[in-house]
Amino acid sequence: MKLRAFLAAIAVAASLGPAASAQEMSFFRIGTGGTAGTYYPIGGLIANAISNPPGSRACEDGGSCGVPGLVSTAVASNGSVGNVNAINGGAMEAGFSQSDVAYWAQTGTGLWEGQPAVEKLRLIANLYPESIHLVARKDAGIASVADLKGKRVSLDEPGSGTLVDAKIILDAYGLSEKDITPEYLKPDQAADRMRDGAMDAFFFVGGYPAGAIAELASQHDVTLVPIAGPQADKLRETYSFFAADTVPAGTYEGQDADAATLSVGAQLVTSADQPEELIYGITKAIYNENTQKLFAAGHAKGKQITLDNATLGAGIPFHPGAERFYKEAGKLK
Repeated sequence: MKLRAFLAAIAVAASLGPAASAQEMSFFRIGTGGTAGTYYPIGGLIANAISNPPGSRACEDGGSCGVPGLVSTAVASNGSVGNVNAINGGAMEAGFSQSDVAYWAQTGTGLWEGQPAVEKLRLIANLYPESIHLVARKDAGIASVADLKGKRVSLDEPGSGTLVDAKIILDAYGLSEKDITPEYLKPDQAADRMRDGAMDAFFFVGGYPAGAIAELASQHDVTLVPIAGPQADKLRETYSFFAADTVPAGTYEGQDADAATLSVGAQLVTSADQPEELIYGITKAIYNENTQKLFAAGHAKGKQITLDNATLGAGIPFHPGAERFYKEAGKLK
């Protein structure tokens, strides 16, 4: 698919003849995630939005509002960690990452403990929130994070960002893995265990509504445990990649009230080595009025890719090109 996309772009440029030759063409690969996930289709929307091959119609004439001469492609990948490594190694120009993973990579902490920090990792945009869900059986007597003491709790699998987030959250409420009966399962496996009565609660990080939780809630009485109060406020002060979030009432069957929680951002990141003018143009194209309409129409999460969300929960430094755009737009001082 990748090769075909590149060849098609080259063929289009070649067919445009002299008009195209006056403009140099460059390629920009965006690492996304699995084709069944959210990163891949959103990445496709962004790649289309920032592309403006030689000879394209002008933005004001209903054509591309992207960067002149740029051809961008969304590339399927294994997600955040793989994308960060690909950017660091020069195999991708940009990629999607959860804000916590980006922070750990850039600082050499958390998941990156013991590995060289990816010090040149830079933020283009915070795209949309991925909410931290703490799901509990309704009859387990869990009304707050502190109530997890002595309970059977899945923290997600080893090597996952969710596991590190869950440990941080437990610690904020005075708990550790020693205070619970921890298990390390993927969310769908944890949901299966809960159905069987063998799990009291589990952590999940992702956009709502999450399929595994929606399915569980339709078959079993569950509750979303709030991650709120002074402990959550302190977490946001300590870890800049966390943002305040709410899962609205009615998102899941039986959820009668809003659930206050934290979120990490789905972010578009790049390398400090990318030219300032290029990243400025890409950022400007993403938040062009025409582009915003295409995002909203193209995917449910596209509605949340807004200028108001772009600088929330940053975690890592902005690329100078993106920073210049946000300052001009009044979103950064």
